[in-house]
Amino acid sequence: MDVIDLHCDALLKLQQAGGKLNFKDSDELSVNLNRLKEGKVKIQAFAIFIEPDILVEEKYASALEQIRYYQKEVLEKNPEMKQIKAWNDIKKLKENEIGSFLTLEGVEAIGNDLNKLDYLLDLGVMSVGLTWNPANLAADGVQEPRGGGLTSFGFDIVEKLNERKVLTDVSHLSVASFWDVMKAAKYPIASHSNVFSLCGHVRNLDDDQIKALINRDAMIHLVFNPPFIISEENQKSSTIDDLVKHFEALVELGGLNHIGFGSDFDGISTHVKELRHTGEMQNLVTRLEGKFSKEEVEGFASKNFLKHLPK
Repeated sequence: MDVIDLHCDALLKLQQAGGKLNFKDSDELSVNLNRLKEGKVKIQAFAIFIEPDILVEEKYASALEQIRYYQKEVLEKNPEMKQIKAWNDIKKLKENEIGSFLTLEGVEAIGNDLNKLDYLLDLGVMSVGLTWNPANLAADGVQEPRGGGLTSFGFDIVEKLNERKVLTDVSHLSVASFWDVMKAAKYPIASHSNVFSLCGHVRNLDDDQIKALINRDAMIHLVFNPPFIISEENQKSSTIDDLVKHFEALVELGGLNHIGFGSDFDGISTHVKELRHTGEMQNLVTRLEGKFSKEEVEGFASKNFLKHLPK
C-alpha cells in the first residue's frame, strides 16, 4: 500500500555529514532510497530545519545548503526521485518514481525578509511552519513561556503562503499562534503531531485544536516519536499498537478522512518497536488493517492527503 510521509529530517543529517552519507543506502539515514522503496513510500516530504545555535546571519545560507544537498544527493544521484514543485506534479509521477517535496520547519532563516521566503518557495518549498519550539520574528512556538501568537510579520507570511497555495504547518506553534493561523491560513496542516488527551506532550494537539482542523477540512499527520505517543515511563517499550491508539482517538473525534503519516524519521532519537525507519512503514499499515478497513487505511497512508491538496 502506497504511503505519503509529511515529515523527515534527512536533509539535516546529510548536511551534518558534509556529503559523506549516500542517500541511496546509508544505514545512518532512517530515510534513504532503498528504505523508501521497501516501505512503499510514494511521496516523502523533506524538512529544512536550522539548528537553533547557528548564528542568525548564517541561518539563510544553512537553509540554502540543505536545499543543495537535496538537489544533489537526493535528486541528481537518484533519478527515480522526483521533486514536486506544484501540487499537480503528483499526478505526473510514474509507477517506478518516488515523489518528494521540501518543507520549512521554522522561518528563522528568512529573518524579516519576505523576498527570502519567496525565493525558498520558488525553489520548491511546499509547506511552511512559522516556528520551531521557541519564538521568532513571526510567532511564538510551544516552548515560549509568554505564549503569544503571530506577529504582524507572521500574518504577512501566512498571506504569502495563501497566495502561493503553500501549506501552513501548525505542528510547533504555541496555542495562541495555532488559533491565529487557523483564522488566517487558507491551507492549514499539522505535519507531525499527536493527540494530547492520550499523551500530554506540549507538542501534541488538544481536542479543540483537532476539531478545529477537522472543521477546516485540514490534515493531521501523526508522528512516530515515542515521547509524543506514550507516557515517559513507557517510551522505551513503545509499540505500534500505542501509536494506533492515536489513530483511533482521531477517528473518534471525527477525523477519519483527515489522518496521515508524519514520521519525523531522522529527527528523532528513539523509535517505536518495528517502526525504526521508513523501510518498516508497512508494519504500521499492517497493524492499522487489523483495526480499520482497507479503504480507511489507504486514506491514512496516502489518499486523505491527496484529497485535501490546495486547489
